[in-house]
Amino acid sequence: MRIQVLASGSKGNSTFIESGNTRILVDVGINYTRIKNSLDKIDIDINSIDGIIISHTHSDHIGGLSSLIKKTDIPVFVKEELYSEIKKIVPEENIVLIDEKNVSIGSIDIEIINASHDVPAFGFIICGDGKKVLYLTDTGYINRRYYKQLENMDAYIIESNHDEKMLMEGPYPYILKQRVISDKGHLSNKYTGSFLNKEIGDKTKYIVLAHLSENNNTEELALEQVNGELENNPYKNNIIIAKQHTETQLIEI
Repeated sequence: MRIQVLASGSKGNSTFIESGNTRILVDVGINYTRIKNSLDKIDIDINSIDGIIISHTHSDHIGGLSSLIKKTDIPVFVKEELYSEIKKIVPEENIVLIDEKNVSIGSIDIEIINASHDVPAFGFIICGDGKKVLYLTDTGYINRRYYKQLENMDAYIIESNHDEKMLMEGPYPYILKQRVISDKGHLSNKYTGSFLNKEIGDKTKYIVLAHLSENNNTEELALEQVNGELENNPYKNNIIIAKQHTETQLIEI
């Protein structure tokens, strides 16, 4: 399995995943040109993408979807809760409704978990080539009922949105601060580090910290605080920061 986060942050998100002969995008919050240019760098034809799966309908996750579909005609896989919003920007014939907790796109199998955000939102366990990857951003917490299911993934792409102190002392209005730290907001660095400390195992090769706030976090703080929670964990390995304006390295697991 090969993975590259093309963009991650409040201004746009998209991730490329390849397993066997199947290629997908998770979210399309950046424009067609940027996605095409990013994929060109790793010798992937944008027209070879087999499907797009959408986590939720905030603009930083679907802002580039309409233009991409017009140019490529790729099918868009969405949970029923997202359908009414997605059909405003994507022709209905391009939409594949997911009415179960699982969906397959070619040789990639995807298990869907509920996120907790201020709109209906989902995370994904993406399986292929005998590997499992968690993709989870835009959630205020992770339900403990998923903990067993999320143990010892080969890779975690997970939100590390904010430093709590930086958020609370920063310029955001109080009501927005409360939204960010609420159960329907975003994961802090410390929460993510604590969660990972319980979950990572001997199979875990990469941790990608995603959706960092430009106003309430820094790469240095995210790494410091997640590493702090993982300090004594023997399975800590290859922590990567996903960035807003540049792609991550191409990860192979």
